[in-house]
Amino acid sequence: MRNYKQLSQAQRYQIKILITEGKNQKEIAELLCLSGSTVCRELKRNRGKKGYFPQQAQIKADKRRAQAAKALKMTAEVIVEIEA
Repeated sequence: MRNYKQLSQAQRYQIKILITEGKNQKEIAELLCLSGSTVCRELKRNRGKKGYFPQQAQIKADKRRAQAAKALKMTAEVIVEIEA
C-alpha cells in the first residue's frame, strides 16, 4: 500500500516559480521529487483562466478536502445493524 501525501502550500509556490522559469512538468516533478502525474494533475485541477496561482490552488485543494466524503468506521453498533 502506498502512502499518498497532498501537496503543501510551499510545494505549490515552488511549482509556480519553476513554471515562471520555463521548466516543463517532467523537470518540475524531478526537481521536487514528485511523480510527473502529480504535477500534471495539480496543474490540471488548479489552473485558472489566467494561469496557475499557488494561493488559489491551495484554496481549491482545501475546499475539495473539506467536501470529501469521510470513511465510515465499523463500530459494534454498525455491525449489529448490518447483521439484523
